[in-house]
Amino acid sequence: MRFVRELTSWSSGTADPEQFPYQAVVTEFHRVGKHFVKKELLVQLDQARARVNARATPARELSAFLDVALDKWDGRYDYRSYLALPLLPLPSQVPEGGRAADEVDRPGPGGGRWERDRLLVDLVADALAFELAASTDAIDLLPEQRPGPELSAKRCRLGVRAVSAALTRLGLAGAVTERDPVAAAVTLHRLAVTGRDPARERVLALSMLPVYVSHDEYLFIRVLQAYECVFAGVAEELWGTIAALDTGRPRPAAGRLAYARELISGAGTLFSLLATMQPAAFRTFREYTEGASAIQSRSYKIMESLCRTPEPERLDSTAYRSVPEVREVVRAGQPSIDRSYRAAVRAGSLRGPDLDLVRQQMAAFAEAVLTWRRTHHRLAVRMLGTRSGTGYTEGTPYLAAVRAVPVFTTVSTENRPPRTDPIGGCCE
Repeated sequence: MRFVRELTSWSSGTADPEQFPYQAVVTEFHRVGKHFVKKELLVQLDQARARVNARATPARELSAFLDVALDKWDGRYDYRSYLALPLLPLPSQVPEGGRAADEVDRPGPGGGRWERDRLLVDLVADALAFELAASTDAIDLLPEQRPGPELSAKRCRLGVRAVSAALTRLGLAGAVTERDPVAAAVTLHRLAVTGRDPARERVLALSMLPVYVSHDEYLFIRVLQAYECVFAGVAEELWGTIAALDTGRPRPAAGRLAYARELISGAGTLFSLLATMQPAAFRTFREYTEGASAIQSRSYKIMESLCRTPEPERLDSTAYRSVPEVREVVRAGQPSIDRSYRAAVRAGSLRGPDLDLVRQQMAAFAEAVLTWRRTHHRLAVRMLGTRSGTGYTEGTPYLAAVRAVPVFTTVSTENRPPRTDPIGGCCE
C-alpha cells in the first residue's frame, strides 16, 4: 500500500516535514473516508505526529494537518477539525483583548479584505472544479451518489453567482462572462489558479478530508469553509467598527458596518449552492459527522458577541459552551458595538446626522444577519426535518429558537420594511 510504504520510508529517514508524503496520506483518506481509515494506519500517523512535535524547529502546517487527520483517533473530532480550519489562512478564531482593528485594510494582495475574498473565490472555484471533473469521470474521488449533469450545471451557475461580489471587490468584475454555467465555472477556476503559489495549492488539498465517500460532502465542506471565511471577515469589520466608535469616528464606523452587511448579504447566495445537496447523500455522510456541528463555529460566535454581549443564559447555553475559548473572552469583558455605541452617545461624539447614519447601518446589518438566520433555518428544515443536530444539539428546533434573537439591543429592526429572504426559500 502506497500510504504505508511512503510513510515508513519518511519515518525511517530524516522525517523532514517538507518531504512528508501528504499526497499518499490524503489519497488514502479519500479512498475510504476519514471515518474508515484503518487503525494501523492511524497508529503510524500518530507516531509521525509525535516525532514532528518533538522537533526543535516547529513544523506548524504538518502538525496542524496531522491533528486534523487524527481528530477522530484522538476523540476530539468537532466542527473546526472537520472543516480543517486550522489549515486555512483565516484571521485568529479567538478574539484578543484590547484588539484595535481600526484601519481599513489596504487594497491589493496582503490586505485582509483582499486575502479573505481571494480565499472565498478559491474555495468555491475548487468545489466547482470537483463537480466538473466528476461529471466527466475525470476523477474517481468520492464516487458514491454522483449528481446528474443538470444538477452539476446548476451548481456551476450558483457557485459563480456566489462569488460575483467577491470578484467585483477584487477588481475582477466582468472576468467571468460566459452564459453557459459550465463554461463560466471553467473560467472561474482558471482565474482562481492563475498565479496561485504552491503553498496555497497545498493548503486547499490538505483541507479536504471528508468522513465518507459521498460526492456531495465535497460541496458541503467547501461551502461551510467559505462561510467561516465570511464570518471571520465580518468579525474583523466589527472590531473596526468598535475601534472607530471608541475614537470618535462615526463615519468610518458606519463604513465598516456597511462592508460587514455586504459580506453577510452576499454570503446568502452560498445557501443556494448548498441547497443543491441531495438530501439522501447528506443523510448518508452525516451519519459519520456526529460530534461536529455548526453550533461550534467560533467565528460566528465572535461575530455575534461583538454586536452585543450575550445574556448570561445565552453564555451558559450549549452554543457558547461549545466554544469555551470565545466564552471566556466574552466573560472577561470583550467589547461590543452596543457598548461602544452607548458610550459614544453619552460622550457626545455620536450625535446628529452621524448618529442617524450609524443607527441606519446598524439596523441594516442586523436585518442582514436575521435574514441569514432565517434562510439557514429553512435549509436545515429541508435537509434534516426534525432530526437532531450532529454536534449533540437539538438541530432545527435550536435554529428556530434563535433565528429572531436581536442582533443589537440599542437599535431595532422592527420598523424596517420586510425584506425578501435570498434565494427564494433557499431551494431555487
